Order: sequence, then C-alpha cells, then structure tokens
Amino acid sequence: MKPDDLLKQIAFIKEIDKLKYIVRKTKLLHSDRPENDAEHSWHLAVMAIILSEHSNASIDVLKVVKMLLIHDIVEIDAGDTFIYDQQKNHDNTAEERKAAERIFGLLPQAQALEYIAIWEEFEEKKTDEAKFARAMDRLEPLLQNVSNRGGTWREIDVKFDQVYQKKEVIQQGSTSIWKYAEQLLNESVENGILKKD
Repeated sequence: MKPDDLLKQIAFIKEIDKLKYIVRKTKLLHSDRPENDAEHSWHLAVMAIILSEHSNASIDVLKVVKMLLIHDIVEIDAGDTFIYDQQKNHDNTAEERKAAERIFGLLPQAQALEYIAIWEEFEEKKTDEAKFARAMDRLEPLLQNVSNRGGTWREIDVKFDQVYQKKEVIQQGSTSIWKYAEQLLNESVENGILKKD
C-alpha cells in the first residue's frame, strides 16, 4: 500500500456520499417519497444476495453485489436518466464514461481500474453476473410501481408495452423471476394500474 492510498480511498468515500442526493423518479414501496440512488443500490444488493439462487447460471454473488453498489455512482456527475425518458438514451453515455473515470479515478490506480471494469461489465450486459444484476435493477422499480398502484407509470402515462419491453431483460438473468414479473405486469393491467395502448 502506498502512503497516500488511504487518503485517496477516503476522498472516494466522501465523494460517493453525494449518491444519497441523486433522486430517482420511482418512489419507495407504499410511499409517495422518491427513492435516492444510494437507497436503490443498497436495496438491489440485498435483493441479489436473497434471490441469487434464482439466477439462470451459477454466478459470483460478491461480484454482482459490487456491480449493484457501484452501477449508479456515475449519476453523481451524469444525473439519473429515467428509464422511460423519450429525450435521452438510458444506455451508457459519454457523460457516464467521463463520470466513471473521474469518480473511480479518485481511488488508488488498481482499485480505480477494478471498479471501472466492473462498471463496464454491468453496462455491457454480457456476463451472467451482469445479466443477473440487470434483472435486479429492473425488478425493484416494478415492485415499487405495483405497490404504488401504478406510481410513475400513471404519472407519465407509460403503457404496458413500454414497461414490458424494459422489464423483459429480467429473463436474461432469471427465467423464474421473469415469470413472476410477467405475472405482476399482467395483473397490473387487470387491476387497472397499467394500461395497454
């Protein structure tokens, strides 16, 4: 360990406190209070631990937890892009890449490279760990919107097909969780909280 590594790590720890101030559109379960990115990341990490047995493939759960805890850190600089935003692409952007390099770059070089690589792996959506992490990232807001009788779906008039298209990525990480999610979506239509075109 280099003498200034601890100071770099503390600087990073202080910087990521800002994640608590990044407000998401989706609201907490059974609440009208918006969730922040730190709450979201923590919840997903716990979900991954609890639900890991439902993964389509054998996964490194610690790696998935790392992905989920760091995947939105770039939003400190880039901001949160709402998944149903019609103006801005929700996928990885140049803004997010610049943010990843700046924020993870606060860490000692070896850690910075490790965390940038984990963030990239999540964004690329190719490995079993990334697929399962993305399943968690898509499941949590589904649970929130269902608990809030449509929540943000109703607020901005998102239709069933739009939600279905964004949520079906869950099946790449877990077919059993996708079956559950698909059932929730269909029940949401039956219960009048999600409309078809």
